[in-house]
Amino acid sequence: MKAINMSRRRLVQALPAGLAAPALAAPAGSGRPNILFILVDDMDYGIFQQMPRVKQLITQRGVEFQNHFVSLSICCASRATILRGQFGHNHGVRDNGPPAGGFERFYLRGLESSTVGVWLQSAGYRTALIGKYLNNYPHKAPGPNHIPQGWDTWLVPNGGDEYRQLNYTVNDNGQTVAYGNAPEDHFHDLLTQRANSFLRAAAADPPSRPFFLYLSPYLPHGPSLAPERYLKLFRGLPLPRPPSFNEADVSDKPRWLQRLPLLDDTVIRRIQGFYRRQRQAAQAIDDTVQSVLNTLEATGQLDNTYIVFSSDNGYFHGEHRIPGDKRRAYEESIRVPLLIRGPGIPAGRTVSQLSCNVDLAPTFAAMAGVTPPAFVDGRSLVPLFSGTPPTRWRQSLLLESQTPEANSIYQSYVGLRTVSGKSFVLWDYGFGEYYDLRTDPYQLDNQYPTMPTALKSALATQLRSLENAGGAALRKAEEVVAG
Repeated sequence: MKAINMSRRRLVQALPAGLAAPALAAPAGSGRPNILFILVDDMDYGIFQQMPRVKQLITQRGVEFQNHFVSLSICCASRATILRGQFGHNHGVRDNGPPAGGFERFYLRGLESSTVGVWLQSAGYRTALIGKYLNNYPHKAPGPNHIPQGWDTWLVPNGGDEYRQLNYTVNDNGQTVAYGNAPEDHFHDLLTQRANSFLRAAAADPPSRPFFLYLSPYLPHGPSLAPERYLKLFRGLPLPRPPSFNEADVSDKPRWLQRLPLLDDTVIRRIQGFYRRQRQAAQAIDDTVQSVLNTLEATGQLDNTYIVFSSDNGYFHGEHRIPGDKRRAYEESIRVPLLIRGPGIPAGRTVSQLSCNVDLAPTFAAMAGVTPPAFVDGRSLVPLFSGTPPTRWRQSLLLESQTPEANSIYQSYVGLRTVSGKSFVLWDYGFGEYYDLRTDPYQLDNQYPTMPTALKSALATQLRSLENAGGAALRKAEEVVAG
């Protein structure tokens, strides 16, 4: 289909200082809850902490999961996990492109036939995906205007320079539409506008038809170019330099990291410039969150809507000499925010139990009153929303990497992140890492060579019980306390 050239006015949305007080229960007669899921791209936990509106409107009025992680820290694998509720070794998408990953692999393996969108649409939800879907979408097999099963509204870039937010095309509900390079064509503003349009349309539906909106900005993923009005913010912003920044002695780290040089002034300036752009992008996202919550309030939907905010993975800004990446098992990469506000969730709650991106799909299913398929590996987080938490819960979380064929430079690994703050990683060439984050929160001192033999054996046994498991058997194995 020939693309349609199109421009539009810049989004202008009033941003009042506050919203109504949070609801603690669904309004009587309102039916099933709506779900607004906001998934940002490459936002580490440190950037997230610089978002005042998200803090005010979601964190302070809902629950923060303080030990939330991604199991395989790279965009497409994480997003496949979110859509299916499976670990990478079960859905088989382990990279951003072929042969081990990308949209092509997700599509050709038939995984689109059963995603959270399909489950909720089948249960009567009005569904929408606005923003980023899977890396390398669309594949030539289904064509540029392919809309996966499960989505009533679909606005996803399908060509051009979408990561730079200008000069791109979108699949707009089955029709390719082209946007140019004018400031008003910026994709983040288009995304915000269309999300608000969807919410206003959904407000006219009967209570028997709630909505599920998956809102997925490309920001703050590199090159992290926010709309023009944000580009003068944060001049002179210092780059955070935790003790792990430009780590002096990496002789105890895996060999790929030992090969990294110390960061020089030129590289540090480049990291600092990117960090500033990510902070600008975070400000744009902060404003989008306020905008869509304003619309929920104005249309009378806020009290009966779960608002969920998270990121597909974290990011490095010079920690351990890593100038910019997201594919490793260190905390900067795997720890991401998870905030949920909505019916029945008391304001200001925190949860310390281990949660993971694999839990999002079954959580959305539980919110909607839907039983997810047996293949799902994750667990619903709803029991942690209020009251006394379950007596049995995940004690160890499986960490996975790209496969050797996907990335031969860094090798592959499997690992564990435990609720007691232990990080245990085994590399495919026989190297091991072990950190106790209670005493070494920046993962500076690899204690694997000297850790107690019994502890090493217990963690290795736990890891082997998880790395090929799935479904209920995997969840049961997660609950074992291993050191």
